[in-house]
Amino acid sequence: MTWWAWMILGAVLLAAELFAVDAQFYLVFLGVSAAIVGLASLIGINPPEWMQWLAFAIISVVFFVTFRKALYEKLRGGGEGYQQRYLGEVVTVSEDVAPGGRGRAQYRGSDWNIQNVGESAIAAGAPAKVVEVDGLTLNVEAE
Repeated sequence: MTWWAWMILGAVLLAAELFAVDAQFYLVFLGVSAAIVGLASLIGINPPEWMQWLAFAIISVVFFVTFRKALYEKLRGGGEGYQQRYLGEVVTVSEDVAPGGRGRAQYRGSDWNIQNVGESAIAAGAPAKVVEVDGLTLNVEAE
């Protein structure tokens, strides 16, 4: 294949990943591999077509094994470890919250959803300690 055919193939694969499907970065690495083979052909490395396809396959597999998992977790993993940074923090409750009840609290200038998982009620304006994070809800206890 000519260098420009590899570049077009790479662009189509990258566009398909970005705009059409959520292929979990498989098409990204296929597209990058096609572009690498195209660039090699452009600078004068022109092996037979079967060897170009073999190089494309080997580069793709190496990229999958080496980079895909780390990149996917970094970009799509939901921010691993973010929940632990809130544990033990103190929030200011905005409204009275009975045991097991839900309400709102102020933390670092933002309103948060809270759930009182403790055994005692929390009065408005009182501090509460974060004991668990459940999605976007902070589970708190009276401090």
